[in-house]
Amino acid sequence: MAIAEVGAVVLDCPDPRALADFYARVLGGSVEGEGDWVDLKVPGGQSLAFQAAPGFVPPKWPAADHSQQFHLDLTVEDLDAAEKEVLALGAKPLDTEDRSRTFKVYADPAGHPFCLCAC
Repeated sequence: MAIAEVGAVVLDCPDPRALADFYARVLGGSVEGEGDWVDLKVPGGQSLAFQAAPGFVPPKWPAADHSQQFHLDLTVEDLDAAEKEVLALGAKPLDTEDRSRTFKVYADPAGHPFCLCAC
């Protein structure tokens, strides 16, 4: 028997509302809250929360001395179409050159790594 269940995945960031809005445009769902804590309720999925972090320093990818700590894998049907959309929303490419792979790595507007996966 499990002791607990995951309530939310929480990302530290400089602007919780802006980052929640970015992920809402990528994943769908509804953004709730203002200020230092904002939730994204994703239909049929895990909730994401965004917490203000004064002095936030984004991870560097890949860099062992500035570890990413974690990243999100986001499953898509059309990798090229999804790439165009996340770039238009403000994502930055981190590792997207190898077109033979079924995934590409990006940073969200606050610098957190995430992958688009056509797996």
